[in-house]
Formats: sequence, structure tokens, C-alpha cells
Amino acid sequence: MAVDASTTQSVRTGQVQSLTRALSILNAIADNPPGLSLTSISKLLKLAPSTTHRLLTTLQEEHYVQYDRDGSLWQIAMRAFVTGNGFLTSRDLATVSRPYMRRLMELSGETVNLAIADENWVIYLAQVESREMMRVFSKPGNHVPMHCSGVGKAILMAMPTKDVQRIIASKALEKLTDKTITDMQMLLSELEESRKRGYALDDEEHAVGLRCAAALIYDEHAEPLAGLSISGPAARISQERLKELGRITVGIAAEITTALGGRHP
Repeated sequence: MAVDASTTQSVRTGQVQSLTRALSILNAIADNPPGLSLTSISKLLKLAPSTTHRLLTTLQEEHYVQYDRDGSLWQIAMRAFVTGNGFLTSRDLATVSRPYMRRLMELSGETVNLAIADENWVIYLAQVESREMMRVFSKPGNHVPMHCSGVGKAILMAMPTKDVQRIIASKALEKLTDKTITDMQMLLSELEESRKRGYALDDEEHAVGLRCAAALIYDEHAEPLAGLSISGPAARISQERLKELGRITVGIAAEITTALGGRHP
């Protein structure tokens, strides 16, 4: 028996439309944690109440939404949590970040680093080296003090002052170069400037002849997940270029945040 191609196409279009509408309903309920009534969902998504009820019932059967009879509200159910948690547990920060780090290296021509906080240190997770003969190298697993590194100060700038003081108090502000900040008030002032800029700087504070600009990658709770930085020799990175690199790093860090399912404060 011959199948009408237009009929097949119509069925497929209807299936896609139903899927799109069901996902829109799921997203709407997720964006309103207490839950939404059927009427609210219908008005919000401009769907007929009968269509809304049919899709909600299907989602309920698959345990993606549940109905709270006491409050007459539709809420997110366990299956949606399990699905989302599957993404979180399979997420690999370094793997997801690497293509973005490579692009940042190509844009800047300098070495790109990814690091996370570990008490009062930052630990490097990954690095994409510059193609230049004179370049920065830091093996994954290496750790540096928070107070004098770009990635460390990027993470500190997102913290309340009392947390910064607590972290720094557990380790003296060690002087590594003539430019290392060793005074708490000066460090807090520098972190405030970093917040205003949106990125942190290391101007030969960790090592003589090395400059660095760093920005933050955020998790799904809008909290600091990692620091992303560009580093290179001061001979190639002037003060003006350092600011330019900072702005570029902020943009790529935002892309990684999105790719990881994170959100900005």
C-alpha cells in the first residue's frame, strides 16, 4: 500500500511540535520551583488548556512532572532530576574546556591555563601552550599561591571579604617577587578593582617577567568553578595588551560556563 508523503511529513511535524511544546512546559515549570497551575502554563506558553493537559499527563506518566493536589500545581518530578544529574556527573571540566582553551590560545598567541582552588592554593588542571619559542609552561598538578597568581586572584575576587581573610590568614602573604602584594588591605583593594574589571591580573607578582590575565568559570549555582588564564612573558605582554587579554579571557570563560551548564551571578 502506498504511503502519502505529505501525510508522513504532517505526522512528523506534529510529533516535533508536541516534543517542543512538552520541553517548553518542562522548562517553564523548572523556572518556577514552587510549581505552576495548568492555567498559568497555558497562558505563559499560549497553548490551549486541552493541549497543555495532554502534554502534562504524558510527562507525568514518564515521571518528569508531578501534580500537587493540595496546591493544584504541577512541579518537576524525580525523573527530570535524574536526567539532569546524569549530565552533571558526566561533565568533565578539562575535556569540555580544552577546545575553548585552544581557541583562546590562537586568539592571543599566548599560553592558556585552567585551574581550580584547593584551600589557599590553586592547582592547574590543563594547559594549552603558546606556539612561541619563549612561552610559559606549568605542568598539570602544579600548585601556586592564590594571592599572587591570576587564577588565584580571579577566584578570590568572587568571594566575600571575610572568606578571603580566612583563606589568606591560613597562609602568610608570601613575597615571591618585588611586586608581590603582601599587605591584606592592598590585596582586598586589588580584588575590588578586579571585580570592577571582571578579570584579575598578575603583573610579575608570582614570577619575574611573567604577566597573566584571568577570568572565572561558574557552575550551575553561579559560584566559581575554575579560573581560566592567559599567561606570557612581560616582554611580549605590555600593560595595555594585558587589559586586552583580560577582556578576551572573560568572553571565552563565559562560553565555557555556558557549555558546562553553569550560570553567571
